[in-house]
Amino acid sequence: GAPGPMDKKNTKILNSPNLLLWNNKPLKKTLGKIFKCPIQIENDANLAGLGEAVLGAGKGHEVVAFFTISTGVGGTLIVDGKINKSSSSAEPGYQIIKIDDAQGHLEGLVSGTALKRRYKIDPAKIKNKKVWDKTAEYLAYGLHNSIVHWTPDIIVLGGSVMKSLPISRILFHLKKIMKVFPKIPEIKKAELGDLAGIYGG
Repeated sequence: GAPGPMDKKNTKILNSPNLLLWNNKPLKKTLGKIFKCPIQIENDANLAGLGEAVLGAGKGHEVVAFFTISTGVGGTLIVDGKINKSSSSAEPGYQIIKIDDAQGHLEGLVSGTALKRRYKIDPAKIKNKKVWDKTAEYLAYGLHNSIVHWTPDIIVLGGSVMKSLPISRILFHLKKIMKVFPKIPEIKKAELGDLAGIYGG
């Protein structure tokens, strides 16, 4: 499982902001040489989403949208227990959000990296409810956009930021934003934690 968009044959990372030295390098070939075995590479959010859809919080649902809000923001769509090919290189963290005086990529507004940069403190130590409510609002806009594009049965939210971000506030803002669909999909926190990608693999 590797972060960022992959090439069509899943042999290398194209553009990962957190693994700059691995961008456009032969990752699959290199790992094969090191481990002396067949290697299969997949986007890390895809694997975590697959794990959650088949064995975790999305189990039993046909169409599962998975988002990880952590160092960055990744996401994927799982349909009938498989990574949806049309969204396998999706980067929902890079959708543009504009609310009030805030504008930028969703990842730049809600990720752990963004929160740490903005408030100069580890996000796990942020206790201000207004900060978390504003973060929930930003995320609600991002989820809204994904709902109207993907129409999932359930949304599963994982990643370290979700340990502090209440789903109740995300739903509060999402209900105010959503105009086209009368019902919002169920939203649940991920269940498999750091092992989601392992289960997906």
